[in-house]
Amino acid sequence: MPVFDKLDAVVRRFEILTERLADPSLYDRAQELRETNAERANLEPIVIKYKEYKKMVADIEGNKDIIHNEKDEEMREMAKEELAELEKGLPTVEHELKLLLLPKDPNDDRNVILEIRAGAGGDEASIFVADVWRMYKNYFNGKGWRSEVVSISEGDRGLKEIIVNVSGEKVYSKMKYESGVHRVQRVPDTEAQGRIHTSTITVAVMPEADEVGDIVLDMNEIRVDVYRSSGSGGQSVNTTDSAVRLTHIPTGIVIAMQDERSQLKNKEKAFKILKTKLYDLKVQEAANKEASMRKGLVGTGDRSERIRTYNYPQGRISDHRINYTIYNLPAFMNGDVDEVIDALIAHNQAILLQGTEE
Repeated sequence: MPVFDKLDAVVRRFEILTERLADPSLYDRAQELRETNAERANLEPIVIKYKEYKKMVADIEGNKDIIHNEKDEEMREMAKEELAELEKGLPTVEHELKLLLLPKDPNDDRNVILEIRAGAGGDEASIFVADVWRMYKNYFNGKGWRSEVVSISEGDRGLKEIIVNVSGEKVYSKMKYESGVHRVQRVPDTEAQGRIHTSTITVAVMPEADEVGDIVLDMNEIRVDVYRSSGSGGQSVNTTDSAVRLTHIPTGIVIAMQDERSQLKNKEKAFKILKTKLYDLKVQEAANKEASMRKGLVGTGDRSERIRTYNYPQGRISDHRINYTIYNLPAFMNGDVDEVIDALIAHNQAILLQGTEE
C-alpha cells in the first residue's frame, strides 16, 4: 500500500534510536537524551503496528500458498479458516496504521493552562463555572493528570474565573477541543416559578509554552505594575505590594496575579501565563488556517464559538461542531467526558484521512 511505502525507513530510524539509548554516554547529555527518548516514543506505536501489519500480510500469503499447494485436505481447511480470519482483520489494522501516520499536532504532548470564566447569566454563570471546574477536575483525576489552581476569583455564588495548570500525558491532545463558549440551560435554585434560564461560560485551553524557545519576551514591550492585593487573600496578603499586573503592549494582553503572598511568585506565575497566552495566539492562528484549508475540521482557534449546550431538563449534552448529542448529563458532569472528546477526535481523523486519500 503506497501510504506504507516509507515505513521501513521509520523502522530503521527506530532501531537507530534504540541503539543510541543503549550508549551510557548519552545519559551525560540531558537535552539529547530527552529528544532521543521523545522521538523514539513517538515512533514506537507506528513500528509495533507496522510489524503487526507485515506479519498479517505474510501469514495471508502463507495460507494462500498452503491452500494452492498442500495435498492434505485437513491442512487446507485449517489454512482457509485462518485466511478468512486474517483477511477480516487486515482492514482494521490498516486503518489503525493510517491513523498513526496522520500528521501529528506538535502540541499534543504538552501540558495546558486552562481558563474557565463566567459569561452571560450573572450568578448562574458563576455557579456553572464551579460545576464545569468540578467536572474537569474529576476527568483529570480519572486520567491520572495533575491539576494545580494558579488563580481563582470567587463570586457571590460560584466562581467568576479559575485558571489551572494541568500536567500529565498528552493533556493537550484531549483538552484542546474544549475551548469555546459552553451554554447551560436549567432552572436556577433561585427561580421560584421554575423557568429555564440560559447562561454561558467561556473555556480556554492553551498549550503551555516551553521555558526556552517558544516565546522570547521583549521586556521593552511589557509594563510591570505592582500593587496591594485585595479580595480573599487573607489579611497578611494585603500589607505589602505583592500583586503583579503585566501588560503586553503589542497585543494588549493583561495578566494580573495576586494569589501568592510573595511578589516574586506572583510575577513568575504572571510571566508563565503571559508566555502561554502569546504562544496560544500562534496556535490559534495555525488552527484557523488548517480548519479553513480542510472544510469541517474542528479548529481550536475561535474562542467566541458556541461549542456545546448542557440542557438539564432533558439531561442532554449537544456538541454543535459535529452535531453530536448524548443523554447522560449527570455522568458527564461527574467527569465522564471521553465519549464526546473521542467523537471530536474521530471526526478530525476522518477528515484528515480523507485528505491523505484524495
